[in-house]
Amino acid sequence: MVRERYLQQLDLLKKSVLSLGKMSELIFRDSMEAVIDLNVELASETLAHESEVDKLEKGIEASVFDLLALQQPMASDLRLVVSALKISADLRRIVGLSINIAKIPGKIEGGHIKPLIDTKRMADIAAYMLENSMKAFLTQDAGLARATAARDEEVDKLFYSVWVELIEMMAKDTSIISKATYLLFLIRYIERIADHCCNICESVVYLTTAEHVKLN
Repeated sequence: MVRERYLQQLDLLKKSVLSLGKMSELIFRDSMEAVIDLNVELASETLAHESEVDKLEKGIEASVFDLLALQQPMASDLRLVVSALKISADLRRIVGLSINIAKIPGKIEGGHIKPLIDTKRMADIAAYMLENSMKAFLTQDAGLARATAARDEEVDKLFYSVWVELIEMMAKDTSIISKATYLLFLIRYIERIADHCCNICESVVYLTTAEHVKLN
């Protein structure tokens, strides 16, 4: 009976982390759609999801502490518990960054200063990384985790390219500095989201192989 409850707790913990991952994907996707279209209504709806994330995160923390204090998991089970806690923390940071993105549409009036083509490409790669890092966690696939983290280099290259472009635009036309600054924040948020996806991939590798790696 005790063993059965223990296994149920582990399964619930994993499902809770996956649910937090799905919520993170939704918030990031909607925040990007809102900022690209300057859709203030969608941005507001996205901001409202943050409280749901907080509840999920607190539930995961409670499950982890309960398992550690009362069940004393060993070996691979302990790695699952530790990885779940670390992954949930990275997912919460991703949500926080997405919330920052969702706040941008309400601050920009009259349209963007440039098409957000490369910025959207950055976001698409980061969204792919988030989805597949969670898929790697679900399937405990270290190979997928490593391949997913490798895409961070593409995000970094696009980040520096857009950064330079925006700085040059501001140097030529000081009237756009305010709008350009929000776009600089935007690409930084996306770049950081990709970094947190790498952290999740590192946790998956640790979960499956017990190996501590740096993939970013």
